[in-house]
Amino acid sequence: MALQGSTINQGKTVSYVILIASAAALGGFLFGYDTAVINGAVSALSKAYNANSVMTGFAVSCALLGSALGAFVAGPIADRYGRLKTMLVASVFFTLSAIGSGIAFGIWDFIFWRALGGVAVGMASVIAPAYIAEVAPAHLRGRLGSLQQLAIVVGIFVALVCDYLIALGAGGSAEGIFWFGVPAWRWMFWTEAPPAIIYGFAALVIPESPRYLAAQGRYAEATNVLTKVLGGNVEAKIEEIRQTVLRERRPKFSDLLSRSGGLLPIVWIGMGLSILQQFVGINVIFYYSSVLWQAVGFSERDSLLITVITGIVNIVTTLIAIAYVDKFGRKPLLMLGSIGMTVTLGTLTVVFANAAIDPATGNPTLPGTAGIFALLAANLYVVFFGFSWGPIVWVLLGEIFNNKIRAAALSIAAAVQWIANFLVSTTFPPLLKYFGLGSAYGLYTIASAISIFFVAFFIRETKGKELEEM
Repeated sequence: MALQGSTINQGKTVSYVILIASAAALGGFLFGYDTAVINGAVSALSKAYNANSVMTGFAVSCALLGSALGAFVAGPIADRYGRLKTMLVASVFFTLSAIGSGIAFGIWDFIFWRALGGVAVGMASVIAPAYIAEVAPAHLRGRLGSLQQLAIVVGIFVALVCDYLIALGAGGSAEGIFWFGVPAWRWMFWTEAPPAIIYGFAALVIPESPRYLAAQGRYAEATNVLTKVLGGNVEAKIEEIRQTVLRERRPKFSDLLSRSGGLLPIVWIGMGLSILQQFVGINVIFYYSSVLWQAVGFSERDSLLITVITGIVNIVTTLIAIAYVDKFGRKPLLMLGSIGMTVTLGTLTVVFANAAIDPATGNPTLPGTAGIFALLAANLYVVFFGFSWGPIVWVLLGEIFNNKIRAAALSIAAAVQWIANFLVSTTFPPLLKYFGLGSAYGLYTIASAISIFFVAFFIRETKGKELEEM
């Protein structure tokens, strides 16, 4: 009978952890939504503001500069004011950005609102993995940490579906007129406001991180939260956290420096993970895929539909990662993903490098089987990224840093990730225009090949380890 009661209590604690981790991961949903919602609006946006390729690239990627700023400041804010207050600030910024992007009168005020949304994305990209890692039991941490990436890809998918449906309702184009005589592309941005508000309400009802509470000397509250999360007697765990978290002063960025004055090796590893996750070119698929597929001959409607299918593939493969990350470990999945991405990106490089050029548009054409072959290779690339570098990087960034430096180190790693994302996203339109898709995908192939050696030599397995062991 006692065993049955213990099993029931354990089930309650697991359910509770999943619930609060999912609420925190709403930030990931908005992260994905905000970064992908512009996909269907790129062409219409460019025409509405009469922007050239460079300006269009900047309008798309300006949010990433805001994301770098948001990621950089999120750690200190989270350490000073708590994880939940940081989530609330991000929620407000998401909401304002969604409304402002839709009512923008010119390219520059549009850029401002997108950058504000980027700050929110950056904050969410730091706080969600940190919070989830700090509330999750060790045996569930990989799967719960992967919720961040699942939320991101679901956010991407929902944004792409909304773009597709809105464009469909406006005659198949984002330039068409939708509800109340307003162009469809403006409605695409406004659809982000409801989930942004829900995220704010979620931050008001979930508990604060027990490790943050312990760092503030609020042991009774930390004990209460850990009891709900772990069940049973948690006094020993509280003492273990106290020994690793409490310091005479607040955490500072100087904690990331080694005795020789440079950054700690683990911080460099976190930055390397972030840079390579972006340099393999994944966000070209999600920011520009509808433009890309139009460039090789698909209609705007079909291109948006292909992008939605890609979003579904991304969700399915992320679910695979969640199922197996705590079974197979982080390093094997990263290695398999790196090899698969190198092969598929290499295939895309060869296909696009040998594509015929349409003299009327200057775009590559892939008629018949060549187009289908490229489509399959692109989606297989998403598969390999989706079960490896997509979710596992966020899991590792939440795990590899010790309690003393976690928030600050995550801020640095996430900021670097957004800068890398900005570089890739901003350079893609000029690369497409002046050098062709073959050259662009060739660069991403090189990055994927480098990632194989990075995983082999620098990544240590963290499966099953407590955060206090890091």
